[in-house]
Amino acid sequence: MSYLLTIIRVYLGWSWLTAGLGKITEGKFDASGFLQGALSKISGDHPAVPGWWGFFIENIALPNVELFNVLVPWGELLVGIALLLGVFTSFAALMGVMMNFSYLFSGTTSTNPQMLLLELIILIAGANAAKIGLDYWVMPFIRKNGFNKESQALSVE
Repeated sequence: MSYLLTIIRVYLGWSWLTAGLGKITEGKFDASGFLQGALSKISGDHPAVPGWWGFFIENIALPNVELFNVLVPWGELLVGIALLLGVFTSFAALMGVMMNFSYLFSGTTSTNPQMLLLELIILIAGANAAKIGLDYWVMPFIRKNGFNKESQALSVE
């Protein structure tokens, strides 16, 4: 099962990496057109964008579009790298889920449902999704040395 999960994880990582890298290297990424397009989909008999998401776009995302112009491509790139390497895999998959839901809420389908489903499989698999990856060594190291309050308290004494 670890081999199948690795294939899924690497596929997702490559998808995120290429999407983010393309936005970073092709020049100045600008999300304002995408966000304006999403706003146009909040009305009608069958709106593709929920009203509450339209409120978020109009009042938070668009006024801060310069921040989103940095967060989106770098978020995609970093999620891609983490999934490819199998490091912080569950967190990377969760961030991928958040981005895919953001795109879906904005009325864009594309590969987002497929990626979302695969990311959920990675999340459900938990540590098994990164047995063939850096998490195999990184997570035990962190548990032993990193964020353990007892070991920090002992080292202070």
